[in-house]
Amino acid sequence: MTSFERVCRTEKDAKTKERMLLVLNVVYCGKIVSQVARTLHKSKGWASQWLKRYREKGLDGLKDRPEDGRHYQISKQVEYRIRKTLKESNTSWTTKQVEELIIHESGGIKYNHNYIYCIVRKWGFKQKVPMKAHVNTASKEKEDFKKRPSDTWYGYPIPKRKLCHSIFR
Repeated sequence: MTSFERVCRTEKDAKTKERMLLVLNVVYCGKIVSQVARTLHKSKGWASQWLKRYREKGLDGLKDRPEDGRHYQISKQVEYRIRKTLKESNTSWTTKQVEELIIHESGGIKYNHNYIYCIVRKWGFKQKVPMKAHVNTASKEKEDFKKRPSDTWYGYPIPKRKLCHSIFR
């Protein structure tokens, strides 16, 4: 058993282990890349990409890279001023208004609307959801109709009918 096989057996991450199996079969066992990729239910391009990373960086190339997102660009002082403005305001704010406030206070830093929503939530603010307004509520005509006496039909009196007695007695 080679040292690569031992490292492969002790690996905990499933994706990294799958990539190690690819390298083990192609580099150490001499199998064809497309056949190994088919066995792993992956594309040949996927296999070639990971083999290239293995050749360039070794075992570390088979591990996922940490994903660095966009770094927070607003300084603490600007963040404090914006939070203070939002907190002291008696009205609610839209995402667009917060975006304009950030652009104005920070000197031109722009963020996506979704990210602004995340920032505002991170600052401790909650979204205000307006109350539902029922569109199909009773109109004046419907209310007038409901208030009519039962002996009229659209303002016309309903003729009194004599009850018919059954012919079968």
